[in-house]
Amino acid sequence: MEKEEQLLKQGDDAEQLIKSDTFNNVVNSLVESTFQAFVNTKPEEGTNRERTYNHYRALVDIVNTLQQRVSVRDQIMDKRNNSEEE
Repeated sequence: MEKEEQLLKQGDDAEQLIKSDTFNNVVNSLVESTFQAFVNTKPEEGTNRERTYNHYRALVDIVNTLQQRVSVRDQIMDKRNNSEEE
């Protein structure tokens, strides 16, 4: 049960971040600057292109992880609600 409560808290915290204008502005700014850095590299600059791509993927992974935590929280809450109805 303690693990479940921790997952619920992580989901709540993640949702707060996802809904935060400040967080979204920072992430969007980082994505935009990473995209600009990528498109401004030359094809022969493989190391720089790979680094900017990996930076972009890291940003996507952060957002996906937050969304996943919210989803896990929602599944736990749905499970609890269904078991209360039975």
